[in-house]
Amino acid sequence: MDFTLTEEQRMIRDAARDFAQSEIVPIAAEFDASGEFPIDTIRQMGELGLMGIEVPEAYGGAGLDSIGYTLALIEVSAADAAHGTIMSVNNTLYCNGILKYGTEEQKHQFVTPIASGEKIGAYALTEPQSGSDASNMRTRAVLSEDGSQYIINGKKSWITSGPVAKYIMLFAVTDPDAGARGISAFIIDTDDPGFHRGKTEPKLGIRASATCEVEFEDYRCPVENRLGDEGQGFKIALGVLDAGRIGIASQAIGIARAAYQASVSFAQERKAFGRAIGEFQMIQAKIADMRSRLEAAELLTLSAAWAKQRSHETGERYTLKASMAKLHASETAMFTAHQAVQIHGGMGYSKELPVERYFRDAKITEIYEGTSEIQRMVISRLETGLR
Repeated sequence: MDFTLTEEQRMIRDAARDFAQSEIVPIAAEFDASGEFPIDTIRQMGELGLMGIEVPEAYGGAGLDSIGYTLALIEVSAADAAHGTIMSVNNTLYCNGILKYGTEEQKHQFVTPIASGEKIGAYALTEPQSGSDASNMRTRAVLSEDGSQYIINGKKSWITSGPVAKYIMLFAVTDPDAGARGISAFIIDTDDPGFHRGKTEPKLGIRASATCEVEFEDYRCPVENRLGDEGQGFKIALGVLDAGRIGIASQAIGIARAAYQASVSFAQERKAFGRAIGEFQMIQAKIADMRSRLEAAELLTLSAAWAKQRSHETGERYTLKASMAKLHASETAMFTAHQAVQIHGGMGYSKELPVERYFRDAKITEIYEGTSEIQRMVISRLETGLR
């Protein structure tokens, strides 16, 4: 098995690391405290190709592969998980979905400005009453009498980048009697009448990645803006989430790596009882466990990214690998951030150091784009064939 990166993969990784350390790290704490959306750095990320890494150049992207995307997202997330969240949604939930299921016209119109970083994309699946049970949605899309547009009514919640998004991939019920097979996907222009944004959510972590509810009141969506066929929406949502889970795994690795590196440095420098605390076996055990879990998470995630890249040629699903990567990486992030706070002691609880931010940011990786409980269910069902 060859783990050697290509020149392109190393290039995008190094470019992302240089940018993240020089431009994102210095502002991360400030934007975390204010909750303000970091539009300037996000636009710079677009100029570097980070907002559409796997998007072909013909549609405004960088035209690189899934492993390059994963490596770049880890670097950005190690600097600030909120920037990583925005980058992940833009790439894997929004652009990836339209590239996979959209028409040529849709790709040119709705991917190009998002992949270039000129505009922001979002993904709207969750509703106030349906999180993990996504098929229980109530947002309705009714075809007009002349068949030219859908009239959409309903509410979506926890929409990452919702407060700033130009376009949103929306999932709504077109046939209430068909269950999951009655859900369709649409591309929404947020500047059109009938679209309303709710308040920005006051979150525990990833605070600079703006999140809000969005509401539709007799919103008129042209039929040509439907993504795929009627009734394909749930299939599209699940397919897009496979890619999204690799993105969250990458984000989680970035958080875990930052927490781990901070802990190693602190263990080397902090003295107690006349010795560096890294000389004590309790601290050594924590460092060993953190590093081992981080290495395993990286390998699982790169394996999933490889399977995703291969799927472009074979059409094979990579659900199992994506779920395993997301499950292990997110729990590794939470474990590592927790240990980092413990190693830092009182300073780990202080906002003077970024460790407490890593702790707050890590938790969401176990929740969004499929909770750890959902990942275990997916993995078990795929392995046993039992429902």
